[in-house]
Amino acid sequence: MTGANGFIGRAVVRELQDAGHAVIGLARSAETAKSLTAAGLEVHQGALTDIESLATAASKADGVIHLAFIHGLGQLDWLQRLRLFGGGLPTGIVARFGAEITRVDSRAIDAMAGALKGSGRPFIAAFGTMGLAPGGGMTEADLPDPRSPGAARAVAETMVHAWADRGVRAMIMRLPPSVHGDGDKGLVPQIIKAARKAGSADYVGDGRNRWCAAHRDDVAHLFRLALERGDAGACYHGVAEDGIAFADIAGIIARKLGIPSQSLSKRAAQKRFSWLAPFCSVDNPATSEMTRQALDWAPTKVGLLADMEAGAYFTSTRKT
Repeated sequence: MTGANGFIGRAVVRELQDAGHAVIGLARSAETAKSLTAAGLEVHQGALTDIESLATAASKADGVIHLAFIHGLGQLDWLQRLRLFGGGLPTGIVARFGAEITRVDSRAIDAMAGALKGSGRPFIAAFGTMGLAPGGGMTEADLPDPRSPGAARAVAETMVHAWADRGVRAMIMRLPPSVHGDGDKGLVPQIIKAARKAGSADYVGDGRNRWCAAHRDDVAHLFRLALERGDAGACYHGVAEDGIAFADIAGIIARKLGIPSQSLSKRAAQKRFSWLAPFCSVDNPATSEMTRQALDWAPTKVGLLADMEAGAYFTSTRKT
């Protein structure tokens, strides 16, 4: 498993271990290796950029779950950074960084899935519902849309489907913009941080744009179901709640922090939220009926708004 030490990864590990699976976790640092060992995993030292190492580990496994993704420059090696900067800070660095991490992820998928070629063993890669077309109730049958905020990672879906045609039980697990629970470091904590800084919990327009969501323990259970009996070429939606109005999320933040909540124009939201702005304004409802029927998945954990109401999102110390 890549990303085994992450917020979602740790829940998936526990789910797999509780079901009797042994897990090998990829670790790129001594600190991560120590954490994985303490959690009862076998450690494979390496990184997403170590193609040969990834292939070796995958070839020895009964299946692969790929959760890791590069989010910062610190995860790139010196040669990749050199390609980005070229001795200076060129214009378009953000676009070039996006292209580089997509290249790294693509090579990693090819290395791991390639090691499973012809075996029928499972390979599951994560993607986001934010990569689908805005609006409507996106289903598992919908394809990524180049206009969406998460479109940059859509190449992963194409590659996974290609490997499904080469004897790999390759699947895509689409995750909502909020996979929530104690220890969450994703978009909701970032929005809370922005609200603290601004002194107001804001939304865009009327705030009726929707986010789908799921608790990480429900998502972890779905990963196990897909690993054990998912179909080659399938797209599964780890979605427990179809659509939560962003204004409702902002309203809880405002009440918990004791600050106002207000509407912003798209231009003002860009200044307030910076890189978060496209995610805060997008309408991203999605369904999971096909997934529930195919894998007999029935989410049971608390919903996003109730999880936020419980208060852990607004404390300085949080469990993981």
